Amino acid sequence: MNKINPKKLLNSKWTATKPTNKEKHFLVADIEFDEDDVVIACCIEAVMSKRSISINWHDLKNDDHWIHGWK
Repeated sequence: MNKINPKKLLNSKWTATKPTNKEKHFLVADIEFDEDDVVIACCIEAVMSKRSISINWHDLKNDDHWIHGWK
């Protein structure tokens, strides 16, 4: 289980354990917080293709799918 601090999530680097479309490395490109500083939206961007994907930020905690950093 990856530990994630929502305040440090923006611009963090992630590696997909099972790449699709040859997209393996991602950056957290955008985060939206509500008035209580709870993450309500998260968008990651593939480094190679620049394709953006909306994702539930809690999914990044699953180390079966994501590795923190670029490996």
